[in-house]
Amino acid sequence: MPERDEPTGALVRPYAVTRGRTRPKLEIALEALVETTVRGRSTGTGRGGTEHQYIAAMCDGGRVQSLAEIAARMQLPLGVARVIVADMATDGLVAVYEPTSLEDESDAVGTELLERVLSGLRRL
Repeated sequence: MPERDEPTGALVRPYAVTRGRTRPKLEIALEALVETTVRGRSTGTGRGGTEHQYIAAMCDGGRVQSLAEIAARMQLPLGVARVIVADMATDGLVAVYEPTSLEDESDAVGTELLERVLSGLRRL
């Protein structure tokens, strides 16, 4: 009887950590920055386990990490990392800083910034 190709623990476990959820409680951009909060430092793992501990340690002490960096360093699918980080943010263990878009800025500030950059480039 031929052996079946069954998923290994490495493929199944990340989704077991999220209890099969693929949608995060919060929408978090790929480039959003994550930082451990005071509560995250003092609470420990909470209900999350080693993944929560690892993320809390990785994003602590001024070492802010993007969601993409967290997924890559933990060797997790991006969707799984997003669910875990969103859970941690909901529990107050991490702070998530979403990137600001140029649309959020006023035209005057955006134009002023671009003019300063252009002026600096001309001086080179």
